[in-house]
Amino acid sequence: MSQFWINILFVGASFALYFGIAIWARAGSTKEFYVAGGGVHPVVNGMATGADWMSAASFISMAGMLAMGGYAASAYLMGWTGGFVLLALLLAPYLRKFGKFTVPDFIGDRFYSKTARLVAVVCLILACTTYVIGQMTGAGVAFSRFLEVDSTTGLLIAAVVVLFYAVLGGMKGITYTQVAQYIVLMIAYMVPAIFISLNLTGNPIPQIGMFGTDVASGVPLLQKLDMLVTDLGFDQYTADVPNKLNMFLLTMSLMVGTAGLPHVIIRFFTVPKVSDARTSAGWTLFFIALLYTTAPAVGSMARLNIINTVYPEGRDAPTLVHAERPEWMTNWENTGLLKFEDKNGDGRIQYYNDKNEEFNNTVAAEKGWAGNELTVNNDILVLANPEIANLPSWVIGLIAAGGLAAALSTAAGLLLAISSAISHDLIKKTIKPDITDKGELMAARISMTVAIAVATYLGINPPGFAAQVVAVAFGIAGSTLFPALMMGIFSKRINSAGATAGMIVGGAITCIYVFLYMGWFFIPGTNTFENVEAEWIMGISPLSFGAIGALINFVVAFIVSSMTPPPPKEVQDLVESVRYPKGAGAAVDH
Repeated sequence: MSQFWINILFVGASFALYFGIAIWARAGSTKEFYVAGGGVHPVVNGMATGADWMSAASFISMAGMLAMGGYAASAYLMGWTGGFVLLALLLAPYLRKFGKFTVPDFIGDRFYSKTARLVAVVCLILACTTYVIGQMTGAGVAFSRFLEVDSTTGLLIAAVVVLFYAVLGGMKGITYTQVAQYIVLMIAYMVPAIFISLNLTGNPIPQIGMFGTDVASGVPLLQKLDMLVTDLGFDQYTADVPNKLNMFLLTMSLMVGTAGLPHVIIRFFTVPKVSDARTSAGWTLFFIALLYTTAPAVGSMARLNIINTVYPEGRDAPTLVHAERPEWMTNWENTGLLKFEDKNGDGRIQYYNDKNEEFNNTVAAEKGWAGNELTVNNDILVLANPEIANLPSWVIGLIAAGGLAAALSTAAGLLLAISSAISHDLIKKTIKPDITDKGELMAARISMTVAIAVATYLGINPPGFAAQVVAVAFGIAGSTLFPALMMGIFSKRINSAGATAGMIVGGAITCIYVFLYMGWFFIPGTNTFENVEAEWIMGISPLSFGAIGALINFVVAFIVSSMTPPPPKEVQDLVESVRYPKGAGAAVDH
């Protein structure tokens, strides 16, 4: 059976499973649509939250970033993981105790303000829509390679799949579908990682194999990788970063952004009790750790495999002849995500750091190299890894299904957060309070359909790599929703004016800084400054600015609140009751 039909078999079987679950778990009320009826078991919710949180950026892009960025890219690993710890300890149990359907619902009631609710809706839609772009980009990458279709056709297929099970089942359908997707994506991630670790180090556990010895050379794997990349003019793989301020702020931005992302927070509204929210958070951390501790091993081994492919006899020997390249290179060249340009006309592939002037003037000049000739998109490394390592065809089919599962699971969660904010917070709580339950359910399904259409369009016209776009979404969520949630739970003094002003100022300044460097509304060519470190203010990348935006949000909220009347007594009592552990067994609808 050809690789194409094996991929079709795996992807088709996984889609059939998702459709079956959606029909079985069809939502019949708004409570089932928004919070799956509120009776999801903590372990099931932990697994679903893991799939919701481990997006295409986690599955597809993170290992690619670690492969090409080395230690410097570990900020993504630390930030995303640390953010979930923040969410589990500081937000999830308290928000569950409050007993609401959505994040704007909490902000609107806690700050007794329709304006605060509307600002939260806008912030949520902005963060989720930006995040969805990354998921759709990831889905396009996976479809374009494994189903041998163009990315537009692939995205349309993905949109139809999400439309079916998300619109039909709401949170109830998405929850059980995400459980299936977690299992698929974890098997897809771990099986190739185990095979590759076994091939390179003789150890089947990737997390240990990364620190083991490269079987072919007898040298520790990371030391071998350091030697290879420095021989090609790159920085050491394990080298420290010179701009520590930017790395710290990037890590913090990802942490507060993760803790503020609404599609993850609303998952904790689906369990029966507050204690279940804590238990569920612990299980989620366990399920996430399985993939996140494997990603650094996958990244380092992928980089080693690529260099070994281009330099099969070592750097001093002739490089790979392009006409004799392995089949996986040809496959990815067809997608446009791997490019070869024969700059010196010798028919061979040269892969090195041509931005290193010293290397250009010595080694490259001596060998007659005219520049780096191989461009590898970070997003393809995890998907291409089984092919690079010559693993069996069924492993490649499995990772195709896993990549699509990762993209679809997070996309569905984000789309639900958007549709819930529109149908519940905008229509039910603001525009038409007398709408019936049936009418609200219909509004939620229509909102979901419109959100999928917009997300599909943005996926067809993505502004950047999946992980970069996702990082911007984290910055927006971190600078707007996270401070409002924290202050709503832990400060009785913050009033509606302070919270609203904090979200507007923090979010606006963060967006302006991002647009200055990445283009206004991400439109290519509209950036005011070049997005390079020399142009960044105080060396702070636009991807790292979310932490500054969050700090500004806190400061503005405290200043405005101190200059305006305190919240009503009943609201202060409400904040006290949410934090107070007594009676924490059951959620309360305020």
